[in-house]
Amino acid sequence: MITRLKSIPRNILLLAAFSLGSILLVSFFGFGNETIDYNTQVKPILNKKCITCHGGVKAKGGFSLMTREDALLPTKSGKQAIVPGKPRSSEMYTRLTEHDVEARMPYHKEPLSEKEMSIIYNWIDQGAIWGTHWAYKTVENVAIPKSKGRFFGLFAPQKNDWVQNDVDYFIFDRLQKEKLGPSVLADKNTILRRLSLDLIGMPAPKYLQNAFLKDDSPQSYERLVDSLLASKSYGERWTSMWLDIARYADTKGYERDDRREIWRYRDWLIKAFNQNMPYNQFLTEQIAGDLLPNATDEQIIATAFHRNTLTNDEGGTENEEFRTAATLDRVNTTWEGLMGTTFACTQCHGHPYDPFKHEEYYQFLAFFNNSRDEDTYEDYPLLRHFGGQDSTDFFVLKNWLTQNATTSETKRVMDFVKMWQPVFYSLQTDSFKNAALYDEKWLGLRQNGSARLKKVNLEGKTKLIVRFDSKQKDGIWAIHLDKPDGQILTTIRPTQTKGTTMFEFDLPNTKGVHDLFFSYKNQNLKTEKDVGLTFDWWAFTEDFPSKNKADYAKMKALYWKLLNAKVKTTPVMYENPTDMHRKTNVFERGNWLVKAAEVEAKVPHIFPQLPKDAPQNRLGLAQWLTDKKNPLTARTMVNRMWEQLFGNGLVETLEDMGSQGFAPTHPELLDWLSYRLMHTHNWDVKKLLKDMVMSATYRQDSKMAPQYLSQDPQNKLYARASRVRLTAEQMRDQALAVSGALCEKQYGESVMPFQPFGLWESPWNGDTWKQSTGEDQYRRAVYTYWKRSSPYPSMTTFDGVAREACAARRIRTNTPLQALVVMNDTAFVEASRMLALKVKKEAPQYFASKNVKNISIFDIKPCISRSYELAIGKSITPNKLESLSKLYETALIQFKKDKNKTCEMMGYEGKDNNPETAALVVVANTIFNLDEFVVKN
Repeated sequence: MITRLKSIPRNILLLAAFSLGSILLVSFFGFGNETIDYNTQVKPILNKKCITCHGGVKAKGGFSLMTREDALLPTKSGKQAIVPGKPRSSEMYTRLTEHDVEARMPYHKEPLSEKEMSIIYNWIDQGAIWGTHWAYKTVENVAIPKSKGRFFGLFAPQKNDWVQNDVDYFIFDRLQKEKLGPSVLADKNTILRRLSLDLIGMPAPKYLQNAFLKDDSPQSYERLVDSLLASKSYGERWTSMWLDIARYADTKGYERDDRREIWRYRDWLIKAFNQNMPYNQFLTEQIAGDLLPNATDEQIIATAFHRNTLTNDEGGTENEEFRTAATLDRVNTTWEGLMGTTFACTQCHGHPYDPFKHEEYYQFLAFFNNSRDEDTYEDYPLLRHFGGQDSTDFFVLKNWLTQNATTSETKRVMDFVKMWQPVFYSLQTDSFKNAALYDEKWLGLRQNGSARLKKVNLEGKTKLIVRFDSKQKDGIWAIHLDKPDGQILTTIRPTQTKGTTMFEFDLPNTKGVHDLFFSYKNQNLKTEKDVGLTFDWWAFTEDFPSKNKADYAKMKALYWKLLNAKVKTTPVMYENPTDMHRKTNVFERGNWLVKAAEVEAKVPHIFPQLPKDAPQNRLGLAQWLTDKKNPLTARTMVNRMWEQLFGNGLVETLEDMGSQGFAPTHPELLDWLSYRLMHTHNWDVKKLLKDMVMSATYRQDSKMAPQYLSQDPQNKLYARASRVRLTAEQMRDQALAVSGALCEKQYGESVMPFQPFGLWESPWNGDTWKQSTGEDQYRRAVYTYWKRSSPYPSMTTFDGVAREACAARRIRTNTPLQALVVMNDTAFVEASRMLALKVKKEAPQYFASKNVKNISIFDIKPCISRSYELAIGKSITPNKLESLSKLYETALIQFKKDKNKTCEMMGYEGKDNNPETAALVVVANTIFNLDEFVVKN
């Protein structure tokens, strides 16, 4: 030691000695008070002891702790609760230290501890500085805590052989502080299975497995990572995660829960993940794809993200109520799913724990309140998908308009062809006289009936396109201006139709905005209750453009052919034009019936505001959401991806990074990864995932040392790999994959694999679960039809969610029902049969490759070993082999005694319907129930 010190410059030694002496003096004499941090020391005390009476919901005694401004105001008594710099003059401190239980705070609750009182005293004494919660601060770059040298970092650090990339420095630094060390790296078979399940949601293809296991080079693991990230299965795995956030389902929800054709949005997600769409673009297209310049059909389909809201088709309901509910849900989903924040409670009052004001909820709501959906039965607005000749006609029409009409005219016509928008829906009518909204959705006019359509801008509108069903001929439909007997705008004699049909009528030039009153007369109606005319929607528009151009008549005919084409559709977002703009008001106590002040679209005051020149609509919101100054978006995505790989997020509460959520276990790592996602990787999610899985932290063995169990039972310090139960989708996909049954077909309508008959009860429409045939029965779980009121049962048993609302994370459970599903559900039983048959078929060739001679197909131990190897991805241990062999022998005896049980286990007649194969099926099914199969080690 003396020899080494001689080589150190004298000035460095003096500096080190002085530094050490200063530290010891400060420590010994206690020079200087510790600076109190509001977020980590004060806020937890206030939230636990004070905020229920003095927060966003209540401000008893006129004292609120929601903001510093509120807290410094005089209370009802006239006294100031907090006087910065003067704790003994602060009424809050006085009441906290009061001996009289009737005057002491918290009222009739346990008093603050001495430590808590000291924190409050010093905080007020230091000026009662509020501070911003960590999650609401802009993400800044963080220095990597590379291993420090001895003696206060003055000497060079020694190399840490465990560290594989920069992620590990953050983990290792925390482990050192807790006097813990990391685990060794897992073996190749274990890491192969873990990585495959994490990145593609099922075991890797055989060729990738073989390539990795045979490659002993240092680059073999990275090559495996890159191959899995490039796999077409990658998009399906991560789409399964995102569908919970998007509350995706194939039905509309509520009591009727009728079908909804929205699977193209699911396919859009798969393609977006596989194409590695940058995360900022990924969010922008889902929030506002329809508002992008020259938006493509794919970008418009992306907006179905916010059309996964529920629609109430039940008769007798108030459509505006449920339109409003859908709009509120869009606000809540955007905050919880994309920004990890509980914003929903501000619908009724100021946030009890975070600095969000009641009116700010409705300012944010205004971004979503101007879309054309109105809780209609047809789920308008819909993107219409043209195919075949219609697709050719569509592009012919578009090209002609591009060459012969203005840009705005082309957009107006093509929007109407693609989406039948903008229109007024019949459910917007009121003031009924001998008329009604049938099933609360379609306006029906009887003899001498009338109804009102409010606030229609007729300026420059020379055409009326209407979709209606005329049940009788010789009817007269008149449109009056402003009152039931007002000036007649036009009189129309509707043609009798066979079902709902679209027609165009001329309108006279009329200025301004008017209420329109529709009246109807028809002498053919026999009784006053007979309905003569039923409306779907009205479009007040301009004539087809470029009347003097060549091929005008031909193109207009093509236009009408496309308008009436029967095509598939997808619910999408579409913004109201300026003259149909919808006002937004604050709801008193969250009640949509009690409107207060009108507000404009705006984001909460504690965040950076909309970027310069951003529009005040969903596109501007998307620009704000993906702005690198937004403190929440990147943190939320990083936290979610970490949770998917490690079992828990760096912030465990993915849905709440606010002051009531869990504190981050590694805040510097969270910010470093978030900054890196935005700035270094430019929102590249695959690069983010690669950062995580390339780390030694991810590659650790999961074995747990006894001392670690007591010190860190939940593995929040990452001294080992976490053992995580697989998701519902991973369970199904893994079973199908290892058995060889998996159908790898991608995209298309949702499928219906086996489920027990009678689970669906659809009294409204008699809808039934019609089991898919052929390979569609064995498609990946992401393609399974999802009915909100009756989700696929085996998925819900493994913690799948109903998707009626955004689910930021699934809470994992461990129940006996899960084992029963694997043992009895047809999907797992069939996979067990196929695994047994697969082993039986390949046995001779496989055993020959292992130099095992004289093996009969039912020399069962090698067969069991092979079944285990295919399912778990590694060789079986002797004790497990012995246990499974005994199980086989027991099952074989039972099946030999009972032919019916053999047939039941095999499920069909044939050469494999024998006791030996049936017993092997039992073993395969048991392997599917082993901890090694159900859990990611």
